[in-house]
Amino acid sequence: MAVEEKQLQAFVEEAAERHGVPGTAVGVILDGDEHYAFHGVSSIENQLPITEDTLFQFGSTGKTFTSTAVLRLVEQGKVDLDEKVHKHVPELKLKDEGVAREVSVLQLLNHTAGWQGDLMESTGDGDDALEKYVAKMAEIEQVTPLGETVAYNNASLSLAGRIIEKITGKTFEQAIKELIFDPLGLSNMFFFPNEIMTRRFAVGHKQDPNTGEITIARPWALPRGGNPAGGISSNSQDLITWARFHLGDGTAQDGTRVLSEELLKKMQQPTFEMPGSALGDAVGISWMLRDVDGVRLVSHGGDTNGQHSQFVMVPERNFAVSTLSNCDICGSYMMDEIVKWALETYAGVIDKDPEPIELSDEELAAFVGDYETRVVEIGISAAPGGLTLKLVPKEEAIKEMTESGEDPPPDYPPFPAKFLPGDDDRYIITEGLGKGMKGYFVRDDAGKVEAVHIGGRLATRVDGN
Repeated sequence: MAVEEKQLQAFVEEAAERHGVPGTAVGVILDGDEHYAFHGVSSIENQLPITEDTLFQFGSTGKTFTSTAVLRLVEQGKVDLDEKVHKHVPELKLKDEGVAREVSVLQLLNHTAGWQGDLMESTGDGDDALEKYVAKMAEIEQVTPLGETVAYNNASLSLAGRIIEKITGKTFEQAIKELIFDPLGLSNMFFFPNEIMTRRFAVGHKQDPNTGEITIARPWALPRGGNPAGGISSNSQDLITWARFHLGDGTAQDGTRVLSEELLKKMQQPTFEMPGSALGDAVGISWMLRDVDGVRLVSHGGDTNGQHSQFVMVPERNFAVSTLSNCDICGSYMMDEIVKWALETYAGVIDKDPEPIELSDEELAAFVGDYETRVVEIGISAAPGGLTLKLVPKEEAIKEMTESGEDPPPDYPPFPAKFLPGDDDRYIITEGLGKGMKGYFVRDDAGKVEAVHIGGRLATRVDGN
C-alpha cells in the first residue's frame, strides 16, 4: 500500500515532540513521487513556524556538491582524479613534503589523504578565504601514510574547493553556482549570511547532554574557508532535487545533461573499504556506502553549530530521504528514528543494529589506553564485558572555538561500548548519546592496537602501551 504524506507528517511530529527538537523538515522521494513533513519553529527565541521555504544548514552533505563539481571539471578535461593536487595548487605546503607532492585529487574526495582533518580556524570572509585556509594546512600533522586508511577530513575538501577556484578562475561559491546550482535549478541553496538572512531560516540549538536544556547556538555562520566541506544552506525541496539527480542518469529535471551517467554512478562505487566505521562500509567519491538488508545505502550527513542533517539514498529502490533539524543532540536521536522508519516504510529496507558480544577482562586489556585526535583526547577503560570511552576536548580546540565566538563544548558523559561479532575489532556504542554509532580499532603489523576510529576520525594511541 502506498504511503501517504500524512503518515510521514504524523511520524515526524511524534518523534520531534518526544525528543524536544525545536524544528525539522523532512523530504522523501520514491519512484519520482515526493513527500514532505515540516514541524516546529525556526528558533526558540523567535518562533517562526518551519515551512517548505525554511532554510537549514545541512553541513557536510555539501561535500558531495564539491565532488560533483570536480567531476564536471573531469568531464570537461580540466582535471583528472588521479592527478596530483600539486599540479593545480603548486603552492600547497604540508608538514610531510612527500605527501604534498604525491596526494591525488581522488584522495581528497575519499578521505584518504591522512593528515589531520579538523582545521577549524577562520581565515576571514574575503574572496581569499580558501587561499588562506590552504596556506594554514602547512601547520597540521600527518597522522597516517598517504592512502593507507580512511579518516574523515574537512581540510581535504577545502583543498578540493581551492582546486575548483584555480581551474575556473572564480570563487568557489560562484563556481558551484554555475556548475551545480544553476544547471539543476537549485534556486534555494545559498552560502552567504547576507543571502540567507533575507529569507526564512533555521537557527541552530545545542542540547546539554547532562541536563537536556536547549539553548541557541552561536555564532550562526561557519567560516568561509569551510564552505567546500559543508557551508550550504537549503530548504528540503532542493535537497530532494539533489537526490533526484543522484538517483537519475546525470540529467537535470528539464533534460539538460549535467554529468555523464557513468561518472554519476562512479561516485556511488567503493574507492576504499572501511568496514566497521561510523561512516559506513566503504567510501565512494564523497558518498558513504553501507550494505543493509541486501541493498546499498548511499549517504552522507552533516553537523554545523547546532544543526544536524542526514541524507540517505537507496538507488536500487529509487528512494531517498533528507532530514534537517535545528538541534544537535536531540536532532540526531530524532533523525535516526525517522531515517530507519522511512527506509522500512517506503523502501522496505530494515536497518537494525547487530547484537554486540561481551569480552573478558583479559581480552579488553589490549584496547585500554589513551588516544587523541587534533581536537579531542580519548580515554578508554574497561567495563563489564566492554569498554567506556571518555572524550575530552583539547585546550587548543576550546580556544579556537571561543575565539570564533562559539560556546565551549559541554562535558559529555562517557560512551559505553561493546564489540561486534567477528575478529576485526569492531565496536558499537550501546547506550545514551551516540547509541548505535560504530567504530573499530586499528592494529599494527605486530598485532598491537595503535589507533581507534571514532565518529569517522582516526585517534592515535599516545600512552606508549
